[in-house]
Amino acid sequence: MVDIANDHETSRPTTTDRPEQAARHQTGVAVAPDATLSVTGRTATATRYLLAGIRLALGWVFLWAFLDKLFGLGRSTPAANAWLDGGSPTAGFLGKAATGPFTGLYHAIAGNAVIDGLFMAALLGIGVALILGIGMRIAAAAGTLLTVLMWTAVLPPATNPFMDEHLVYAAVLIVLALLAAGNTWGFGRRWAATPLVRRSSWLR
Repeated sequence: MVDIANDHETSRPTTTDRPEQAARHQTGVAVAPDATLSVTGRTATATRYLLAGIRLALGWVFLWAFLDKLFGLGRSTPAANAWLDGGSPTAGFLGKAATGPFTGLYHAIAGNAVIDGLFMAALLGIGVALILGIGMRIAAAAGTLLTVLMWTAVLPPATNPFMDEHLVYAAVLIVLALLAAGNTWGFGRRWAATPLVRRSSWLR
């Protein structure tokens, strides 16, 4: 079976581990290969690559949001509102789109220079960490906090009583960190082997 987190195959049970199979071999009865084990191995391998793909896709979501707001690339941020040109990355969303019980709080901090800096730093850090597959625990914690805060800014969601994509993103980030998704198509294993990360496992 393939270990998803460690990206290597574990040994399969031998016939001595299964008395009934050993008995069948001794009697000369043909025994079909254990399909469950082979399917599990292929499924585990496919799962590793699927998680890596999800990690890269989600990393690009965060990184693109940073780039769009930084340069005003015209997707969600017009060129005139680019952060480099003096625009605020939070003024539009927190100042106009925020709804629900925390509206007053978010309107009060919308456009604040410190909030803008923290928001952009979070987008950049989470995006880069996910794409490179390093610092997955920190990225998951920061991304979960950010997306849950964004969820609280739009309560209740427009199309659902309580659930929206922000909570789904938070759950996916946690799963990616728990399953070491940075080890496949990423530098997670090399990152974990550095002296700094060995001394501080929370940096993984």
